[in-house]
Amino acid sequence: MHELDLSADIQALRTTFDNILDVVDLDARRREIDELEQEAADPALWSDQDNAQRVTSQLSHRKAAVRKIESAVSRLDDLEVMVELANEMQDEDAAAEARTELADLGKTIQDLEVQTLLDGEYDERAAVVTIRAGAGGDDATDFSQMLLRMYLRWAERHGYPTKVLDTSYAEGAGIKSATFEVDVPYAYGVLSVEAGTHRLARISPFGSADKRQTSFAAVEVIPLMEEATEVEIPENDIRVDVFRSSGPGGQSVNTTDSAVRLTHVPTGIVISMQNEKSQIQNRAAAMRLLQTRLLLLQQEEEAAKKKELAGTITASWGDQIRSYFLYGQQLVKDLRTGYEMTQPDQVFDGDLEGLINAGIRWRKRSDDD
Repeated sequence: MHELDLSADIQALRTTFDNILDVVDLDARRREIDELEQEAADPALWSDQDNAQRVTSQLSHRKAAVRKIESAVSRLDDLEVMVELANEMQDEDAAAEARTELADLGKTIQDLEVQTLLDGEYDERAAVVTIRAGAGGDDATDFSQMLLRMYLRWAERHGYPTKVLDTSYAEGAGIKSATFEVDVPYAYGVLSVEAGTHRLARISPFGSADKRQTSFAAVEVIPLMEEATEVEIPENDIRVDVFRSSGPGGQSVNTTDSAVRLTHVPTGIVISMQNEKSQIQNRAAAMRLLQTRLLLLQQEEEAAKKKELAGTITASWGDQIRSYFLYGQQLVKDLRTGYEMTQPDQVFDGDLEGLINAGIRWRKRSDDD
């Protein structure tokens, strides 16, 4: 066996990891964990269920993040020992194990590095994602359901809690729209790069001519505000409709009118909520989401005015960001970053790390330019 020399690769990982530690401030994170543990130990915490879930969720996420960093430190040291042992024993299996660990550790450190780029105003918040079918008929509604499953599978792979807040089923295949919540810190920062128009090209399973069909779906991602009290909404500006929750094919799944639809008359924003058991709970959740969207709309309008004054308006909403090809070449390509994956089935099963990480890096470069 030739001598295994991974010293340059390991040093490169150490340099990257040291840069991560400079940004992360591990001691500050440990202090935050101590504070959250004190809150979690308070017997009175569970008198407020929502706050208790927020505290325990944050504590779990912070602990997992610190464990991941501490594990990387240990694995870097262990990797050097693995290389030394492989060379001493002239063991090809041990050398192969060291190479595999190098690749796995490199991916872990790359993920940690990407997380340090999430420094936007709302990046640390949980996320609310809405998927809407666009042009393309049954293919578009089917594509929307494929995207919903893709994101829920991505969250499941990471152990992130999700809650589907509202689903509007199509009369044919798939869904017209769906809204779900990913309730972990930094979910918004991570998923915000998924916002935009997604395009699917495939041989349609809904037609008899075996022709290629192109369909579209829009993905909207907004941060979940704990309290969106910055926006006051006059009661006369809201129209409230109540209805029965529905399932596939429009069938009623609730015998009472517990689902709520809020329409903000001045802007036309519509929020539907049917996940909670009572009308009161659905109305409260819908109102919080409406406040969040109005707050973001207000901030977008202010930002647009600033861009207009500077003469740098860019129409980005609705622009196609990614194409999924399920015929011939079998490819998923992000049109902003150029990142490609040749196994669409894995992407639709939640394997989004490469696409998302490339998007976060692209956004950071764009912001710095």
